Amino acid sequence: MKTIHYLSIIKLLISVAIFNTTVLYSQNAIIVGKVKNDAGEVLSFASINIENDEGAENAVAGTTTNEAGLFHLSIPNGNWTVNVSYLGYQSVQKRVAVAAGDSLFIEFSLKQATTNTEEVVITGTLKPVNRLQSPVPVEVYRTAFFNKNPTNNICQALQTVNGVRPQNNCQVCNTGDIQINGLQGAYTMVLIDGMPIVSSLATVYGLSGIPSSMVEQVEIVKGSASSLYGSEAIGGLINVITKNASDAPMFGADVMATSWAELNADLNAKFSIGKKISVLTGVNYYHYDNPIDNNGDNFTDMSIQQRLSVFQKWSIERENNRLFSLAGRYYWEDRWGGELQWTPADRGSSEVYGEAITTNRWELLGKYELPTTENLMLSFSLNSHHQNSVYGDVPYVATQNVGFGQLTWDKEVGKHDLLAGAALRYTYYDDNTPATGGDFDDPNNNPDAIWLPGVFIQDEITFNEKNKALLGLRYDYNSRHGNIFTPRLAYKFSITENDIIRLNAGTGFRVVNLFTEDHAALTGAREVVIAEALDPEQSYNLNLNYTKRAYLKSGGSAGLEVSAWYTYFTNLILPDYETNPNQIIYDNLDGSAVTQGISANFDWSMPRGWSVMLGATWMDVTSEENGVRARQLLTESFTSTWAISYEFGQGNWTVDYTGSLYGPMLLPRLSDLDPRPEESPWWSIQNIQMTYKGVKHFEFYGGIKNLLNWTPWRNQSEPIIARAFDPFDREVQFDANGNALATPNNPDALTFDPTYVYAPNQGIRGFVGMRYSLR
Repeated sequence: MKTIHYLSIIKLLISVAIFNTTVLYSQNAIIVGKVKNDAGEVLSFASINIENDEGAENAVAGTTTNEAGLFHLSIPNGNWTVNVSYLGYQSVQKRVAVAAGDSLFIEFSLKQATTNTEEVVITGTLKPVNRLQSPVPVEVYRTAFFNKNPTNNICQALQTVNGVRPQNNCQVCNTGDIQINGLQGAYTMVLIDGMPIVSSLATVYGLSGIPSSMVEQVEIVKGSASSLYGSEAIGGLINVITKNASDAPMFGADVMATSWAELNADLNAKFSIGKKISVLTGVNYYHYDNPIDNNGDNFTDMSIQQRLSVFQKWSIERENNRLFSLAGRYYWEDRWGGELQWTPADRGSSEVYGEAITTNRWELLGKYELPTTENLMLSFSLNSHHQNSVYGDVPYVATQNVGFGQLTWDKEVGKHDLLAGAALRYTYYDDNTPATGGDFDDPNNNPDAIWLPGVFIQDEITFNEKNKALLGLRYDYNSRHGNIFTPRLAYKFSITENDIIRLNAGTGFRVVNLFTEDHAALTGAREVVIAEALDPEQSYNLNLNYTKRAYLKSGGSAGLEVSAWYTYFTNLILPDYETNPNQIIYDNLDGSAVTQGISANFDWSMPRGWSVMLGATWMDVTSEENGVRARQLLTESFTSTWAISYEFGQGNWTVDYTGSLYGPMLLPRLSDLDPRPEESPWWSIQNIQMTYKGVKHFEFYGGIKNLLNWTPWRNQSEPIIARAFDPFDREVQFDANGNALATPNNPDALTFDPTYVYAPNQGIRGFVGMRYSLR
């Protein structure tokens, strides 16, 4: 590589000498430049163009850097702006004033983009498209964004994305999910490289253990996407795009430790097999074995965890650059939370309360472009998830296997960009609960097996440079529920190239399995009652989006994105915690539910110095039944996020200040006698970090998480877990209907309840880490 680099420099110098001779006759100036990233690595084939400051047309057609990151241009005398851009990096501009015969050398350093409107996205339309050209609004977040607040999994990393909130569902085992615009995690589809690899049983764990070093970017669509992706995409989707072996470093590592004795390590490496096969391997390991009880309730504040995930991706070169990739992942996790005296010997016992979960999971996914004259793509995924867990003395053992295959045809005909496809999804689910008839060896056991074939078509119509429409229709046949239609409409109007209005409308559907989606249904604290045969949920969604982008002469850029949405649900399934404090009752809502709101994102960045990302969301999530309108539990009305960075010391030092603010939400109390507040307070999680990049190939970082030391139990007089001292309700007296009675030792008629949860229990902590990248 060094030989190539030196030869490139020699070639460039010879070219410059020739150009100098030319300048004597043309009376032009010469600009010679070098482009690299902020890690000091050269960027080959970066785009260079020059604009006249007086607004005239470009005097030169532009050029690209060579393999050594070098370029040269000949321009007339005058004032000019040199623009440098590279996919995945923030564009840089520099102003120059030249006279005839001048020779200038300029060095450019590009920062990796955190969010980028110029990114190529696939999630909104199932085909690669420039984000600004997509009729569907797609938010893109790259690894540089997540590095501003390093976490041990992608799920936690999303906490600084506006409108997206990781939800802690249990104070004991700390399992959780992802909410988008106030909708619970089961309404969010999680994809890896466009494949629905994360099944409903794995919603809690699917985003954990994806090695961050393997992630290229995360794409988020807010609002129903069922017309393309089918069930589970009713509220939005998160698509984790992994790196191609050609773009990844030869070896990379990211190791972080915290003052709570957490250890997280991400490792990745790539190698080649012959000339046509590239293999990228990533490993994630997380370890936490330090029981802490800062709130004094004799329960662990954070569950004890060990996690190992191995991900490997194969890319095979074929004729005509046809795609063929295979990827697989194995995931293992063992976690427990509960009373401090709990040991593995107490697993499933009725003496010491603990919630212990062991997960084994494997995944396989692939894409193969057929060797035909038409653009035909075959995609597939397989996964198997096995969970062996206990909640107190209640066992929950479950297995879910999912197979998915899809064939798509992409064709451009005049102004029409057509996409058609056929998909087949098979889901097998079995557990030891009444959901499937009882224990595995019970003669009445009846595992769930659902076939879901479907076909879809999409037509993206380009009327002219300013107007574009997308029409879509999907038909699925659910072997349990029958026919399901999900139409879709999108319209994009470009006021200018950087001022865009988008209108999206569509419907969605979701087939519900409570025991795989709602952690509250698994806890041993309440009895689960399914009041009726549950019908699929349906939704009708409308989304209006405005995007504005501005490129500053100083070399920076600024952007504003505003979205308003309205989603109407029928057959919604909401857990009823209030009718009976010892039960969770599930049935289809005899009425309707609505989620509506408005969100705004603003970002501003400079090539050196400040960069700012601000977001805010207001939403109203309600349901109406029998004429009574109620707010949804565990959903805030207002949330905001921010990421503010300052770069100094010639780009070697960066300070990042990130955080999120949440408004009050209704909480699931046991009854009116429950002394715990009916509503959460305003609360905020804030973090600060400093990063040093002055050593080649290395980054060193450290900081403080949860600067305000916010936890939901800050007021010690307000316990979070009801009757934590009596987790098996031995001292609770009940009436004939199963309701707790008020007694001298239980004056509030409470039972053990860990479902009253809205924020993480982990308080302030320090962290340090190191990243290493060798290309």
